[in-house]
Amino acid sequence: MNRKIVLYIAVSLDGYIARENGAVDWLGGHGDDPNADAGFDTFYSDVDTVIMGRTTYEQVINELSPGVWVYEGKQCYVATTKTLEPNEKVEYISEDITGFITKLKQQQGKDIWLVGGGKLIEQFVKQDLIDKYRITIIPTILGEGIPLFLGENPEIKLKLMETKTTDGMVELVYMRR
Repeated sequence: MNRKIVLYIAVSLDGYIARENGAVDWLGGHGDDPNADAGFDTFYSDVDTVIMGRTTYEQVINELSPGVWVYEGKQCYVATTKTLEPNEKVEYISEDITGFITKLKQQQGKDIWLVGGGKLIEQFVKQDLIDKYRITIIPTILGEGIPLFLGENPEIKLKLMETKTTDGMVELVYMRR
């Protein structure tokens, strides 16, 4: 089985994944239909592994969903250079991320969701580790913030596989050529 690394993320119309302070409060209330199906459940059923950076992890557990682990049933990894207390919900990865991901992709399983944030995404882009880019454009202009792509990346050719509009959002799905 060929597991894929999938970057599934929302971005503002001007290319930001979060405000300068990391806040993602702008993600809600973008359309007129609160029950619109953007396809998340289908995507989520196709992954069994989640990887995120430490800052994103701390945002999830402290701000976005305190008290409830939203990735229950998934193998979860947090890339970090800090020494953190062991946790039954996640495994902390401080080794070379390229080597770790290469080994992980060779294991049996479903796709691997690269959640974020910007610094971890940058490492994956620079090493050309992302197989599929599933990017949802939110109809909001932030003006400033944390960009999806931090810069000085290699040229990576992608092929557009799908577009979908839902409640004012546009989802673009690209595969690495």
